[in-house]
Amino acid sequence: MTQTPILAIDQGTTSTRALLLSGDGALQPVASIEHRQSYPQSGWVEHDGAELLANVVQCLEASDGAAHVAGLDNQGESCLAWDARDGRPVGPVIVWQDDRTTPEVAALDASGAAPEVMARAGLPLDPYFSASKLGWIVRENPVAAELARQGHLRLGTTDAFFRDRLTGRFQTDIATASRTSLLNLETGHWDPDLCRLFGVPLDALPEIGPTSGALGTLPGGTALCASIVDQQAALYGHGCRAPGEAKITFGTGAFVQCVTGALLRPQKPGPLPTVAWQREGEAPTYALDGGVYAAAAAVNWARGLGLFACYEEIDRFPAAPAIDRGLAFVPALAGLGCPHWSRTARGAWLGMALDTGRADLLQALLEGIALRTAEVLDAFAALRPLKGAISVDGGLSRNRYFTRFLADATGLSLNLSDEPELTAKGLALMAAEAAGIEVRLQSGGTMLKPDPGAPRAAWRQRFESARRAIDAVRLT
Repeated sequence: MTQTPILAIDQGTTSTRALLLSGDGALQPVASIEHRQSYPQSGWVEHDGAELLANVVQCLEASDGAAHVAGLDNQGESCLAWDARDGRPVGPVIVWQDDRTTPEVAALDASGAAPEVMARAGLPLDPYFSASKLGWIVRENPVAAELARQGHLRLGTTDAFFRDRLTGRFQTDIATASRTSLLNLETGHWDPDLCRLFGVPLDALPEIGPTSGALGTLPGGTALCASIVDQQAALYGHGCRAPGEAKITFGTGAFVQCVTGALLRPQKPGPLPTVAWQREGEAPTYALDGGVYAAAAAVNWARGLGLFACYEEIDRFPAAPAIDRGLAFVPALAGLGCPHWSRTARGAWLGMALDTGRADLLQALLEGIALRTAEVLDAFAALRPLKGAISVDGGLSRNRYFTRFLADATGLSLNLSDEPELTAKGLALMAAEAAGIEVRLQSGGTMLKPDPGAPRAAWRQRFESARRAIDAVRLT
């Protein structure tokens, strides 16, 4: 067994981090660099592509030459445009959370385009995905439009930008491409009809390749052996390999994925078919994907409002569950994701009274995230029976009240991972396997079983009533 460490560069929504995976399966953080978040208008979320690239380079340099093999994960649906001649971005990164294209997406829906997008890409019409963002750039950014006319425009998710600049290869991986609404899931290639529908010039898009293999050479001579969207990296890091095995990552949002093996195509929007990964020279492995847009983001929002100061305050509550007392929180602060796909819905507490206090609101907030996650898991199970305990990680997985309520609300056993860096671990494992480097897998975690006496049916019914109520209200 070689002891050569593998470098994992995790380029996320709020920071870029570098970690080294050793042959014994241990992860060592070596760098973490936050980047600016920009909110120029309501619903707009932007990053600076040059800043992200500089942070990736800094993380690469932080390994100090210790690793000869690396993997790079990306934010997923976040995307940008740049000049093919000098590699300079011609506008900001439009982040996956951004919903500026809601009017355009609504117009496409009204025109009857949704069934075609679902049939080809396997995705609903939603501004979450990259296609409408890339089309917006071409329409609204005059520099990008001129570059497109000249044949010098490059468009893509952030990974394609990093790989173009760092390896000289204008490429993306098939798992990331499957999150754009421009990939034909059946063929594994960009779909010309979808590109025309969203106004994205096909010749400006990167080449699609596997998620692991010989993907080029990074500065300093490090071999890039894995490149993949962050949630698929996390799925791999959780050890999910067999159909039915599922994980939940509680980060900014709650991201649920379940391996299906073969492509599973739902008949209507709900859980989304996606490419899990594809090793070089092999057929793709598929998964189902679904998420709650605001998980830790909702908790941090409440903290920013001054509802609590430290996380220990929300680790336990003396009162009975808020939902039992008629108080519910729907965490639709950025709309409703899977399986409802309503970006215009907004969050709310329902059932407040004069005696409702801060602790009650916070208790309901945590329960609301858990109950929304339960809706996603129900939708998954209706398409593909879940196998074994659900593997759970992320910041909220360390909140004892939240995880206990989640287990009781879902009726499912949870394996609470004791590895806080499963995205980086999955990424590094992919890179190691592609490079022929053996890594000893470590198992662990805490098993949490549901209370068979929990009134989960009543909780779910009350939450559904609250969710239906906020989904029906539009304040303009």
